[in-house]
Amino acid sequence: MEPVQDHVEHDAVVDLIRRDADPAEHDAIRELWKKHSIAEDNRYLPGLIATLTDDCVYELAQTGHRWEGHEGAARFYTKLLTAFPDIHFDLTDIVIGPQGVCEEARVTGTHQAPWVGIPPSGEHLAWRVVIFFPWDPEARLFKGEKVYTDSDVWSQSAGAPLAVPPSGRAG
Repeated sequence: MEPVQDHVEHDAVVDLIRRDADPAEHDAIRELWKKHSIAEDNRYLPGLIATLTDDCVYELAQTGHRWEGHEGAARFYTKLLTAFPDIHFDLTDIVIGPQGVCEEARVTGTHQAPWVGIPPSGEHLAWRVVIFFPWDPEARLFKGEKVYTDSDVWSQSAGAPLAVPPSGRAG
């Protein structure tokens, strides 16, 4: 029996760091991210799902909520767009490389349906996100999204204020 590796994550990250930058692959990653973003803005789930590997994973890093595969990604977006039907992402930063895409955005939306167990507040909210889109160089698709927020917008218990309203002041 082989010994268990103690630093599996380290080894995987070293492999990511060692990926060579290729201008054609960079263009492919950027174009796929644009297709993904346009489909999301247009609420076109088939176009969005087409940018993802079959085994994609959507994860809310702070809460550990996960959705797996195309069916899971569709559930994630259906629930998100139902909870925040007017959700809007204003891109504030982006990095594209052979590992994928990392974007930062200011997000606004009105909380009108349950989201990750949190009942709707009816409030128009604002928060920031950093989203990693890991790239699968063989499939030439994204392996999902890992979402980080600057607030506990998706982790507070029911009844607590959900996020900071756009005015910048907590209710």
